[in-house]
Amino acid sequence: MMIGITGTPGTGKSTIAGILESRGHVVVRAGETVGPFVLGDDPARDTKIVDEEAWAAAFTPVDGFVEGHLAHILPCDRIVVLRCRPDVLETRLVARGYAEAKVRENAEAEALDVILVETLENFERNVVLEIDTTTTGPEEAADLIAGFAAGTVPPSSGSFDWSAYLLEGL
Repeated sequence: MMIGITGTPGTGKSTIAGILESRGHVVVRAGETVGPFVLGDDPARDTKIVDEEAWAAAFTPVDGFVEGHLAHILPCDRIVVLRCRPDVLETRLVARGYAEAKVRENAEAEALDVILVETLENFERNVVLEIDTTTTGPEEAADLIAGFAAGTVPPSSGSFDWSAYLLEGL
């Protein structure tokens, strides 16, 4: 069974995937598999342009977890969307050294539920688990994800509304 772990940058994907990996689970880092599908750079957005369709079509399914902000475009059996309140996400991204424009872009994407919406366009709700990592620690989130993979944690999505963040500063 392939379980995707997706979310906006800064929501905890890599940290949580590392915990799952340390517990003996197979974890594939999606970012390490896109190299042949990079079409170029987008300097305005400080990101790489990936041929997502070609990457997803060529991706070899795994029995384990696939971590990355594009995991929700893969044919996963179950998918976890990590979420974080936008103001906390901003703090995390600033600490990583992200440029102000990139911090704002990602915080706005989180407030607009971009990854969740894309996930729900590709998957039925009964295979989606949304976890708020604002206050849920990485170990607890890893426990929830392992439980979801095992079928002991039920699916759940659409619980968070951070749209008020978009009204700040207006």
